[in-house]
Amino acid sequence: MFEKIADILVYDFMEFDPATRLGESLHFFFYDSIKIICLIYIISLLMGAINDYIPVDKVRNFLTTRKLYGLEYLLASLFGAVTPFCSCSSIPLFIGFVRGGIPLGATFSFLITSPLVNEVALAVFLGSFGWKLTLIYGCTGVLLGTLGGWVLGRFNLSPLLSDWAKEVLSKPAGDQADQSAHKASFWSRLPAIANDALNIVKGVILYVIIGIAIGAGIHGYVPEGFFENYLQAGNLWGVPAAVLLAVPMYANASGIVPLVEVFVSKGVPIGTALAFMMATVGLSLPEAVLLKKVMTGKLIAIFFGVTAIMMIISGYLFNAVL
Repeated sequence: MFEKIADILVYDFMEFDPATRLGESLHFFFYDSIKIICLIYIISLLMGAINDYIPVDKVRNFLTTRKLYGLEYLLASLFGAVTPFCSCSSIPLFIGFVRGGIPLGATFSFLITSPLVNEVALAVFLGSFGWKLTLIYGCTGVLLGTLGGWVLGRFNLSPLLSDWAKEVLSKPAGDQADQSAHKASFWSRLPAIANDALNIVKGVILYVIIGIAIGAGIHGYVPEGFFENYLQAGNLWGVPAAVLLAVPMYANASGIVPLVEVFVSKGVPIGTALAFMMATVGLSLPEAVLLKKVMTGKLIAIFFGVTAIMMIISGYLFNAVL
């Protein structure tokens, strides 16, 4: 359906020749734009309904009042997967976790997974790579958060929190408001959920358009083999190079997935491309600046280092099995 709409717009209405580079680029742009924006709204609507039944306060209370024997890392990672935040907008909730007394390792699990796996990332990924790779990517993101939080939780990192964070932790958390009050029915809340989904689309549509436009230009005009020369499968340092190059190139998932799709079509190994995407989305200089509120520079370096290593390992595994 989406391809037919793109055919009509580009080849029939605008009368571009499909054999030209410009026609091919425009078709890629309209096809991916329409498809991905529709998927973002649909999946945002579904995840909004799920989030309506998973209040942050209840998750916080659950993780702090029960002995979970390590399961808290997986639960925090899963919570990160169903929250629609990029790495920078995840920081306030991360601070709330610290304030609520949730173990530091579990907060790291949330912080790692939240920007990597959310409805926007999955919608764009689904539109670009299909459901099988989307499922693999989603599970990998959750696994990275779980293992990363567990590894970081093995160390005594509390002394490396900022003075502000230590002061916050030294104060008792205020009593939580009673959340057991009667809630309106789901159908009465559905318009608000739908409006929130629309707001998510509005918030990311510019990134989607820019990312797809760049991807369309690369798709139509970059010569075959250009990316293979730098990130080819036989290059042992291709995956770590992709991760290191991605850190200063911060973007959210909606803007970077279309580029990853083009990289793969140009011959870049899927694992290298995914490692580049994960580092671009999950490790960024703006995130590091915001984390200075709750962490010292040493703790930020440890967090980035552990996460980067796990992304590199994931990239090598993807290249080996896909």
